[in-house]
Amino acid sequence: MPAVFEKQDFDVFKLDGLETRMSEIQSRIQPKFEMLGEELVPFLSELVNEEMHLHIARHARRTINPPNDTWMAISSSKRGYKKLPHFQVGLWDDHLFVWLAFIYELPNKSNIADSFLTEFDDVIKTFPEDGWISSDHMKKEAKQISEMNDGDFMRVLERFKNVKKAEFLVGKRFLPTDHVIQNKEELLKEIKQIYAKLLPLYKHGMKVQSS
Repeated sequence: MPAVFEKQDFDVFKLDGLETRMSEIQSRIQPKFEMLGEELVPFLSELVNEEMHLHIARHARRTINPPNDTWMAISSSKRGYKKLPHFQVGLWDDHLFVWLAFIYELPNKSNIADSFLTEFDDVIKTFPEDGWISSDHMKKEAKQISEMNDGDFMRVLERFKNVKKAEFLVGKRFLPTDHVIQNKEELLKEIKQIYAKLLPLYKHGMKVQSS
C-alpha cells in the first residue's frame, strides 16, 4: 500500500509563489485530508458522543505569501473550528502533526487554562509520553513531552492563560520517513489512539468552554 503522505507532499512547501503552492496543496494534499476525514469524523463523533465536522484549511485570505503549512480540523461545529477545542492533522515541510488544539480564538481561553492548572495532575496524565506540545499553531517549533517536567508544563499552561496569542496544542509529530505514515491503516490507527488518549482533555475543555 502506498504511503498516505509522500515526500512530494512535504516538498510542496518548498515551492515558490502562492498560486503554485496552493495548486499543489489543493491537488495533492487536500484529497488526502478528505480521505482521512471520511474515517476520522465518524470515529470522533462516536468517541465524543456528538456529531463532528471536517474543516479543511483553504488559506482563502492569502493574497501574496504562500502558506508554510496546511491542515484539516475536526470540530463539533459545522460552521467553524477556531473558537472551539478541536482536532487537527496537518503538514509542514519536515513533519506531519496530529494535535488536540486550543487556539487563541477560544472565547473562554483563560478559564480553560485555569481549569487545566487546577486539575493539573489529571491533565498531564492525558499527554502522550512520546508526544509534543506547542504554544503557537503558526510556528513549527514544539517541545517533546519526554524532555519536559511539571514546571515546564505549568509554564506552558500559565502562558496559555495570560498571553492573548498563546495557545495550547498537544499530540504527536511524525517525520516523512516514519513508518507510521507509510500505510493508511497504520496512520489512521495511530491518529485514533492519539485522539482517544487526549479525549478527557478535550471533554474537559469543552465543558469549561460551554459553561
